[in-house]
Amino acid sequence: VQLVESGGGLVQAGGSLSLSCTASGDTSTDYTMGWFRQAPGKEREFVAQINWSGNSIYYKESVKGRFTISRDNAKNTVYLQMDSLKPEDTAVYYCAARLPGYTVEVHTPSTYIYWGQGTQVTVSS
Repeated sequence: VQLVESGGGLVQAGGSLSLSCTASGDTSTDYTMGWFRQAPGKEREFVAQINWSGNSIYYKESVKGRFTISRDNAKNTVYLQMDSLKPEDTAVYYCAARLPGYTVEVHTPSTYIYWGQGTQVTVSS
């Protein structure tokens, strides 16, 4: 499975960005999709995840109410709508895919087996 992110960029604090991640290759498996981010000098951290059917969604506490994850399985694409952005949201954002079967509370990077190359999001103050 190959994952390609797009939609990053530079935005002022309080603004919005929409990220997309399109999968190719083996898209027949019911992968759970996740978004992660990594700021300079920091570890990669979980942001949001969504299961195949879209009825199980989980967010990092600090992005709840500001970010929205969604997916369109017909287009093999997962989205991350980011509103009310803050400078601390600045990072490289990655999408990732994992096999079904994990409980929703499990969202460590090691459970994800496919990763995109990342897209830079910069929020200026």
